[in-house]
Amino acid sequence: MHSALPKVLQSMAGKSLLGHVLACAQSLQPQRISVVYGHGAEAVRAQFKEEAIQWVLQSPPQGTGDAVKQVFQQKATPLSSNETMLVLYGDVPLIQKETLEALINLSHSKGALALLTQTVKDPTGYGRVVRAETNNICAVVEHKDASPEQLAINEINTGIICAPSKRLAAWVASLDNKNQQSEYYLTDVVNLAVKDDVAVISASPKLEWEAQGVNDQWQLAQLERQWQRHTAQGLLLKGVAIADPDRIDIRGSLHTEKDVRIDIGCIFEGVVYLGEGVHVGPYCVIKDSNIGQYSNIKAFSHIDQANLGAENQIGPYARVRPGTVTAEKVHIGNFVEIKNSEIGKESKANHLAYIGDSKVGQAVNIGAGVITCNFDGANKHQTIIGDGAFIGSDSQLVAPVTIGSGATIAAGTTLVGAAPANQLTLSRAPQRSIAAWKRPSKKN
Repeated sequence: MHSALPKVLQSMAGKSLLGHVLACAQSLQPQRISVVYGHGAEAVRAQFKEEAIQWVLQSPPQGTGDAVKQVFQQKATPLSSNETMLVLYGDVPLIQKETLEALINLSHSKGALALLTQTVKDPTGYGRVVRAETNNICAVVEHKDASPEQLAINEINTGIICAPSKRLAAWVASLDNKNQQSEYYLTDVVNLAVKDDVAVISASPKLEWEAQGVNDQWQLAQLERQWQRHTAQGLLLKGVAIADPDRIDIRGSLHTEKDVRIDIGCIFEGVVYLGEGVHVGPYCVIKDSNIGQYSNIKAFSHIDQANLGAENQIGPYARVRPGTVTAEKVHIGNFVEIKNSEIGKESKANHLAYIGDSKVGQAVNIGAGVITCNFDGANKHQTIIGDGAFIGSDSQLVAPVTIGSGATIAAGTTLVGAAPANQLTLSRAPQRSIAAWKRPSKKN
């Protein structure tokens, strides 16, 4: 990967590769999950320290067969007779739950070794699935060890297998490393299963890309696009109008109601909810937020951990930061930043303003260039603005400060104390003109 970050911690669709695999594994409700790790051990374990995982160190790395062998050797509890083991890979992030359930049921119902195989146009680099004349699987041969005849086979082994745990434990204990890579291949358990008269059966993934692995940044980018197209397709079939399914990124989960429209270049991170009739303009970034029905998020706006009410007008170029809650019909205009604030119904901040740690009432008008001075260098303070207040352009509201309902703050005011309701408050030096003043000129 040409990266200091271990491969399984590389990010795809807002989650690490291993994170995707673990999430899928957990959805199967297994008795336990073991993760075999080696390279980047500390970083890998640190990212998943809250997970209920049995960590198994493989040092030195000696192949996939040895990895599974280490799981059995380091397992604290004895194997039960009806236990089934599923083997997944930390760099195969998009394997789907339904595919794995089918593989598990196939293995468990027949006490068989079940392989996930796939027929591909270009099998280069993959182990070939060799079948007997009866069409039964009799071997899996790695690409580097395959004969010319075997290299012509297009059915490949994805590496994902499921087998009775006791059988698998015995097989991996019997593996040898007599091959070109001097590694213990997990695929060699096929030969051992055949010798033990255990059926070797196969299933295939429904989606052609779900069993694809990642070995470099190019493959990671390609797989990311496959997943994004798949996710966009699901939304389109649900009725979401997406301007271009190749120019949308969903790095988490996006939940939508009917008549939602999403323009090009938008990014959705974490858990995002878009209400009925929401329109998201081009190149917006929305993270962990709820957008109320019929709201219009205009171009280049950033919304992070906010709850926006119905019929809001946001942007363009607006930044709505964590802790922001807006009521209905609020306008947050271009180059306006809102943070940790409540904005009441029909209030407006249309141009070039910063509203932080504030509680703004209904029908408040906040002019261009208004700043809530909420930080004194050590602590944050709150600004409270009553219903119907008018805040003139280029005013500074030095918190903590309260502005009464219906108050008017004249343009250019620096407010350091309470502004009474229904009164005009201003702080300006007297205007004067100097008749004899001359503009400086350049010296020769």
